[in-house]
Amino acid sequence: MSKIDPILLSVYARTFKSITDEMSISVEKTARSPILCEAKDFVTGLYDGEGNMLEQTENLPILAFSLAPVCKYIIDYFGDDIHEGDVIFHNDVFSMGNQNNDVAVYKPVFHEGELVAWTAVKGHQADIGGAVAGGYNPNATEVWQEALRIPPVKVYDKGVLRKDVWELIFANVRLDIVEHDMRAQMGATVIGERRFLALLDKYGLESFQSHKLALFESTRKMMEAEIEKIPNGSYYGEGYVYYDGHHLGSEFTIRVTIDVEDNHIKFDYSDTDDQTNGFVNGTYTSSASATILTLLQMVNPDIPHNQGMVEPIEIIIPEGTLLNASYPKATTFGNHICPPNADAIMKALAPAIPDRITAGWNHLLCSLTAGMDDDKGERYVDIFFLGQKGGSGAMKGTDGYDHIGMIDASGGVLTQDYEMFEQQTPHVLNLHEYSVDTAGAGQWRGGIGTETIYTIGSDDTQFVTFGDGDFIPAFGLFEGQDSTLNSIVLTFPDGTEKTPNNKDLWTGVPKGTVYRQFAGGGGGYGNPKERDREKLAAEVRDGIISEDAAKDIYGLGA
Repeated sequence: MSKIDPILLSVYARTFKSITDEMSISVEKTARSPILCEAKDFVTGLYDGEGNMLEQTENLPILAFSLAPVCKYIIDYFGDDIHEGDVIFHNDVFSMGNQNNDVAVYKPVFHEGELVAWTAVKGHQADIGGAVAGGYNPNATEVWQEALRIPPVKVYDKGVLRKDVWELIFANVRLDIVEHDMRAQMGATVIGERRFLALLDKYGLESFQSHKLALFESTRKMMEAEIEKIPNGSYYGEGYVYYDGHHLGSEFTIRVTIDVEDNHIKFDYSDTDDQTNGFVNGTYTSSASATILTLLQMVNPDIPHNQGMVEPIEIIIPEGTLLNASYPKATTFGNHICPPNADAIMKALAPAIPDRITAGWNHLLCSLTAGMDDDKGERYVDIFFLGQKGGSGAMKGTDGYDHIGMIDASGGVLTQDYEMFEQQTPHVLNLHEYSVDTAGAGQWRGGIGTETIYTIGSDDTQFVTFGDGDFIPAFGLFEGQDSTLNSIVLTFPDGTEKTPNNKDLWTGVPKGTVYRQFAGGGGGYGNPKERDREKLAAEVRDGIISEDAAKDIYGLGA
């Protein structure tokens, strides 16, 4: 066992991070879909030979924490049949995947004939087959209606392309752009492999193995120290999901009991409602990832993200519940159950650590359009990131972030560039701006929400909505007020207005239809009447808070 050098230990930790960062830049610069190159709806990761997390670049955290479980599954799945030059695809939600559209590339890294590491990239693909273009099918009740399932499969075997496997996969995908994006992900894994092997050439395999274990140990101690700051006890919270896509008025409750004992924390979801008969279900991986990323918002942000970080965390999610659906249930909405899951955790821990939790974040309400761009003669799919990014919850001493978006991205998913939106789709953007009085009032207000309007530019457009936050707003804490609701309204060319359900699928939407969306703000924290007067007056001047709200809610001038 090599002697541990504390300076070299830091070098390893920083180098692991620089490797995944470079992989991330590679995907951003080489992918073609705006979902990846603009919104950055992807993650990159580096893992040891056993599939343990070494480091990640978490553009979308809920994807990032799903990579290691799949890596370990792949190792067990192939056993001794893993070779230098292999490239493996995976998206299957029933073998530790998190969402069908989130397709991962794994590449084993060999050093002198020994498997020593894995590089991986997972990204949300514009299409992955199934009944509905774009992958979100609110009518689905089983996985085959959602997507092409890809359990672990080699597309390169010992460095040789398996053309039959490649063509089988992409013959079931509607858009050519997906094939190019998967090549971009593969390229990033090669960069990660190259950089990691250079690290081994410099310091040696024995040094890496011993320092890796020391890094895991020191990281585990850092996380344990953070957990010890939470008073021992048992804490309970709830979050709510509205409408499963099939039964109007249906409601579901996420129930979590959080037990803290010294340096160990356990999240138990055993009392959560049963799985639905629609696509509003999570997988174990997506739900556990949501738990981890929510907890990370309450602890030291400098903790390295490796295997040691997750060791003091225990997560129990019984199969057959809303958060861990049984085969072959539909689960595409699973990533987006993160916000109510986070609500439950925040509410549970608010009495214990009031200065480390936030008020409620705006829940996702998103839309997807698909159709034919007649000017280009090409099919398109667009997830409308611009409109769905509401505000985050405030916390003690800090206002919420404005227009940040869903908590499962923790701000990582970027918004679309206006001009690129109009280049990538036939639509025309009319308005996108902050919306007055959307932030939950408080001594520290929630983040501001937005209003967005665009005109649909294609005939016979497919229109899908998926999300929540149109039944209850983001909650306030400690006398802070709730924010505002999400909403989407379509005005058709004949002047008719229609409001879709929060999980809906329409076809035949005509060109010239006007889309209008409000994304709510985040919840407020603390008594609004204690808000800083100078800051409040400036926000009234800027149109963020109305004069009436400033007087009636905040008590300005009283």
